[in-house]
Amino acid sequence: MKTRWLTIAIVLGLVVVNYIDRSAISFAASNLRKEFGITPGDYGIISSAFSIGYMLFALLSGPLVDRFGSRRVLLTGMFIWAAATALTPFAGGFIGLILLRILLGSGEAPCFPASTRIASRWLPTQERGKALALIGGVAVSGSLLIGGPILTQLIALTGWKGMFWVLALAGIVWVVVAYPFLKNSPSEASFVSNEELRYIRAGQADGEDSGNESTVDWGEILRNRNLWIVGLGYFAWGFMFWVFMYWLPQYLEGAFHLSIKAVGAFSVAPWAAGVVGALAGGIIVDRVYKRTHSIRSRFVIIGVALLLAGASIVPILFVPGNLTVALICISAGVGFGFITGGIWWVASIDAAPTQPGTAAGFADACFALSGIVAPSVMGFIVTRTGNYDGGFIVMAALCLIGSTAMLLFTKEPPRRVTAAQQHRPLTDELSATN
Repeated sequence: MKTRWLTIAIVLGLVVVNYIDRSAISFAASNLRKEFGITPGDYGIISSAFSIGYMLFALLSGPLVDRFGSRRVLLTGMFIWAAATALTPFAGGFIGLILLRILLGSGEAPCFPASTRIASRWLPTQERGKALALIGGVAVSGSLLIGGPILTQLIALTGWKGMFWVLALAGIVWVVVAYPFLKNSPSEASFVSNEELRYIRAGQADGEDSGNESTVDWGEILRNRNLWIVGLGYFAWGFMFWVFMYWLPQYLEGAFHLSIKAVGAFSVAPWAAGVVGALAGGIIVDRVYKRTHSIRSRFVIIGVALLLAGASIVPILFVPGNLTVALICISAGVGFGFITGGIWWVASIDAAPTQPGTAAGFADACFALSGIVAPSVMGFIVTRTGNYDGGFIVMAALCLIGSTAMLLFTKEPPRRVTAAQQHRPLTDELSATN
């Protein structure tokens, strides 16, 4: 049995719960406005508050993951975000919602730094593109794909308050399932066979077999040009992503006068495109790397995808008020954007293979920063202009900037290899049996 993929499956479940939780507020927005008297501008600030906690703890959780291991940090984080989700109906108003969203962001922040470290410890290099595309792309877009119908049906069945309580319970269920099986590295798991362990080790770089690290070298992180460009590109894609996650239901409801159930149905299309894009990205990045052995090829793929994502949004500005055009353009933009979904994490591992949690935390903090900026900027634009055009212009411009940085300013990083990687016959033989 390929137990490494059981570990990846547990992580995928974590990501699904994570993203359905964080997007739930967008489907309860109308109820929150009535319950607590908040305005569209207030909603934008409340949405941004999640990313304040997320950004701060993405930076902190990366070193914590590298120091204490993924398992302990993830289980603790899940309890925090389950509590924040369950308490949301009792927020009491604007300030309470802000504080609970910050707490939710803090609890969810370790998800991707920890998942990235797990992938680097449980998988050989040649399998990470597909796995991280599943974790950072398919699971994210897939959770939002199924999240709309699930959340709108939960609201219909249990009310908007009951929806939050059901989501909190789902988090606790994940902890119960993950507790006996989720391990920091295969060397800590008694259920991993010696054959599979040798296969994993043969495909790893020096220093990638440890469950946790004794120290964190911030200098290696902060001096890495490629990692800074990853952060810039991830911010650019993040602006588009966060706007659509928090504002797509509001956009469809307000601009096209759709009911909440219709919003849930129409919101499926962009995230379905995201699933396709994420799957394509995982396949493309692994195949290109297998042929070229060029780490920089990953930046080229990201750059082209960002350029296409930004260009896809532009037609909305010239054909306003057309639901079909809007859905096609948004779906294309999200689909192209999600091609990059798993590549950010592969690039983070390549940048700092001995401390992937910290590197991924840095990249994730840049993504979270866009989550602070994007909802508030869109809220400001909608309040001032009464439409979403300004937000679409900003996201297209950011994609162009991020694409340019990826294509023109990245460089091929140095490599680290183990003695095991030099013995290709062993790797080939084990590949045939695994």
